Amino acid sequence: MKIIEAKNRKEWDEFVTSHPEANFLQSWDFYEFYRARGNEVVRRIAIEETSRKVAKENDIPGKRRVIGAYAGVVEKAKRGRHLAIAGGPIVDWGKLEVVEALFKDMAEQGKQHRCAFVRVRPQLERSEESLELMRRLGARPAPMYLSVEFAGVLDMRKDEEEILKGMRQRLRRALRKAAKNEITVETSRDPKDIHQFYEIQMQTAGRHGFVAFSEDFLTKQFAAFAPHDEAVLYTAKYQGEILAQNFMIFYGNEASYHYGVSSELGTKLSGAPLLHMQAMRDARARGIERYNFWGIVGEDETWHRFYGVSQFKRGFGVDELKYVPAHDLVLQPARYALTKLIETARKKKRHV
Repeated sequence: MKIIEAKNRKEWDEFVTSHPEANFLQSWDFYEFYRARGNEVVRRIAIEETSRKVAKENDIPGKRRVIGAYAGVVEKAKRGRHLAIAGGPIVDWGKLEVVEALFKDMAEQGKQHRCAFVRVRPQLERSEESLELMRRLGARPAPMYLSVEFAGVLDMRKDEEEILKGMRQRLRRALRKAAKNEITVETSRDPKDIHQFYEIQMQTAGRHGFVAFSEDFLTKQFAAFAPHDEAVLYTAKYQGEILAQNFMIFYGNEASYHYGVSSELGTKLSGAPLLHMQAMRDARARGIERYNFWGIVGEDETWHRFYGVSQFKRGFGVDELKYVPAHDLVLQPARYALTKLIETARKKKRHV
């Protein structure tokens, strides 16, 4: 076994998507987006090779097999330069030797990129056993999250009737209202159409007081996924006027509700539930078995700024999935101590 730089998109995506728990966070195209934004990217694969000698002795062709992978981006944050690995590594977690080798390689890559620490949020369900494994690997709980750690997911092996039965009554009522109002759904794979999404996002940010993504950020992200039919923009319209839009990503076994926006009229006419139903139909047509609504907070966290949107997502009858939270591999203790102090204060201030 050895760990090397990944250079082949096809080989990468075939391995990652062979793992049902994986999603776009470890896709090849997600890191093409980061490259387009000027970020340093790390992509590494663990491989097993059949040696020429063994191949010759057994009269078999020499070949290599990918047995683990991870991708990350170097974050040049003021609070501390670090290598961020969200949703990875992708590996058989029962093969401890491979897992340990990948974590050792993460630390080495972090050092090579002059990072104070490596932050990793594995695609691994939270349990006492998985938390103990992180401790054994030398990782400590991070003071700040990295990607979503608590998600609402729907099983797409259910048919539409079952999903409708599992919904809260107000959502079923919203869908009937949308049908009565003859709200239509359009789809696009053209990055130019993200401009309208950005404009509505800015209006939404003004109403609810959050910091919006830049148009460049959204457009380049969509443009990275769209050529391979992984990104779709869903738009709900009423009499030609946009009510709501969803930026969806389809990758491997998962459909991801990445971003969503609604106009003021959209909140009144309930266009958003209709978008999700259409995306679910499309996911099922692709053979995808999991629909990820992403971030939710606890039902008792009524004070949280994401409580309202979490209740909307729960209304679809989601199962609740908790991933192992972000952990850090500390490379430079003095610099990391300052990062921890800053992030702890920031987390408290932002109520996250």
